[in-house]
Amino acid sequence: MSDPNIALHRSAEEGPPVTTEEHPPVLQSGGDKGDEINFAPQYKLVWWRFRKNKLAVIGLVLMAVIYLLAIFCEFLAPKVQDFNRATYSFAPPQGLHVAWDGGPHVYVNDWIGTPNAQLLTRDYVVNEDKRIYLRFFAKGDPYEMWGLFRSDIHFFGPVHANDAVYLFGADEQGRDLFSRIIYGTRISMSVGLIGVFLGLILGVMLGGISGYFGGTTDTLIQRGIEFFMSIPTLPLWLGLAAAIPPGLDPVKGYFLITLILSLISWTGLARVVRSRFMQIRGEDYVLAAELDGVPRMRIIRRHMVPAFTSHIIASLTLSIPGMILGETALSFLGFGLQAPVVSWGVLLNDAQNIRVLSFAPWLLLPGLVVVITVMALNFVGDGMRDAADPYES
Repeated sequence: MSDPNIALHRSAEEGPPVTTEEHPPVLQSGGDKGDEINFAPQYKLVWWRFRKNKLAVIGLVLMAVIYLLAIFCEFLAPKVQDFNRATYSFAPPQGLHVAWDGGPHVYVNDWIGTPNAQLLTRDYVVNEDKRIYLRFFAKGDPYEMWGLFRSDIHFFGPVHANDAVYLFGADEQGRDLFSRIIYGTRISMSVGLIGVFLGLILGVMLGGISGYFGGTTDTLIQRGIEFFMSIPTLPLWLGLAAAIPPGLDPVKGYFLITLILSLISWTGLARVVRSRFMQIRGEDYVLAAELDGVPRMRIIRRHMVPAFTSHIIASLTLSIPGMILGETALSFLGFGLQAPVVSWGVLLNDAQNIRVLSFAPWLLLPGLVVVITVMALNFVGDGMRDAADPYES
């Protein structure tokens, strides 16, 4: 048995008991993990689940790098997109070397090209006597950054601006394929973003109206969606692209191709939005808003759409690869963007000739960039889809 005197002595040393009313519990960032999860906003829950998917995180890093290339392509490319030298036609890729002469120096060897009368090409031999040294923030060809200001500083390039550097080889006109791939990133990636944005407007608007109102409105919209989905995608794209008048301004042609790609991309999203609207239109907060006299379009915009924003983001992320592949396919077949516009599909258009590929296989490198980009976007989309509902186990 415990001694009551000892118990009284301990209570006197500890002081009076602390009530929860005087000292309510305080949540700290480093406190109990369960309380942190219970009180965390939705975007944090989505991010916590997303970062558990390693492939999705790798894809997100790759996408950040690709979009940085698209935004700062003029600065990051060692040459401007129209730089060409006929004496380096179909020059092979140059290998990077490091020389230790008082410190590391990166260089490439120049090529010596001799005409081949039988193949009507040039044969190249490495010129060991001429080293082309590279440096960061090198002066080179002048360019206009975003069309706002002029500069001639490139992220990296040859020490002497007149030297030719072909890390990914050259095309038929002696243009640097590496620089043109970087320039093509802006067009190809922006086509995906703009096309998906237009598809988002159509998909959320028509899908939301269809799922919220139902009845005859739902039937008409769904039959229209089924009509668009029944048309083979590639023949429809080819037919619409062929209707673009030849010789059109490149900028106008760019927006027309984007509009064509977005005409089909909204159907899948519209069906997803419709099904979600049909699930939540009977929720208490939606009925309370209706009884309060809130306009229907405001209910859709302010109450129903935010309920599954994460699902929309996941669907959009998975739609961008389809848009990029659509633009690449159209440009590759000659019905999409045309030169002087530079995109990955336009660059692959040069790789149609099997004779050219037999001695210049590096012209297929834009296709490898497309594969890496599409895989990264798919990884991010899968991660977003898995993390869209953070309350699921």
